[in-house]
Amino acid sequence: MRAVYAQSINPETPLDGLVIGERPEPEVPDGWTRVAVKAASLNHHDLWTLRGVGIKAEQLPMILGCDAAGIDESTGAEVVVHSVISSNGWSGDETLDPGRSLLSERHQGSIADYVVVPKRNVVRKPADLSWAEAACLPTAWLTAYRMLFVQSTLRPGQSVLVQGASGGVATAAISMARAAGLTVYATARSESKQARAVELGAHQAFESGGRLPERVDAVIETVGAATWSHSLKSLKPGGQVIISGATSGPNPPADLNRIFFLQLQIIGSTMGTRDELEDMIAFLHATGLRPLIDRTLPLERAAEGLEAMAAGDLVGKIVLEL
Repeated sequence: MRAVYAQSINPETPLDGLVIGERPEPEVPDGWTRVAVKAASLNHHDLWTLRGVGIKAEQLPMILGCDAAGIDESTGAEVVVHSVISSNGWSGDETLDPGRSLLSERHQGSIADYVVVPKRNVVRKPADLSWAEAACLPTAWLTAYRMLFVQSTLRPGQSVLVQGASGGVATAAISMARAAGLTVYATARSESKQARAVELGAHQAFESGGRLPERVDAVIETVGAATWSHSLKSLKPGGQVIISGATSGPNPPADLNRIFFLQLQIIGSTMGTRDELEDMIAFLHATGLRPLIDRTLPLERAAEGLEAMAAGDLVGKIVLEL
């Protein structure tokens, strides 16, 4: 089968280890199912894999991809793949399972003609979403949903800042926060990306590090070191930073005095549960929201998509169609 996979690890030049070629079709263990992939979106996790983050050389070759939409071959249903794989016997919040993994960590990923997952890891695809739109939901949109509506204490009428407003999680957070009745501010590096943030639902958008009209109740943070200080300075006393990533670097200045003096809360968030994926799909149905797709590419042009993502040359999601 066709697949996009990491053949080698290259921390400085990750795309050097990328191969687009043939891999064996996957076997299906008991309790699992095979999905014929129709579309898969790219995530920064794919670049981390190529850099060797969260994976060892002896696990290679590893097919990339955290999420997908396709046909469940055991039922014939159109499905979305939930990529958090729990350990055997785990019940409850999958993201808290110490033995959990994502597709493309211990198990081969989804950017291929076929992917196998536990049967409980498929959710029925909404009929009103395209394959490409559905493929954006399990990682970026689910991550944003959990940050806004599970991990934070935000309520309609309160305010939120979304940092780095062009990425997949950030664009999802802007759209969902506005639909939920929040006052939404956003930052982006270019005027064109700031304008797109406003089109998506931000009330106002500013340059990175720009002064906001008011301090906010919460910050949605996926950028890390480059925006961390601004995130803390933008909060009201008692405000929250909900962080799910660090694309600019994982070691920001702590600014501990500000954190304890203003009683700020730093809340980690990772992906989301299968139940939250279903809840988020219902939220999209109720609001009419749709994922923003920057571009769709054939699988054979995966390197082009990964290069664009690494350079920040996107607004929304890049999707590979099979």
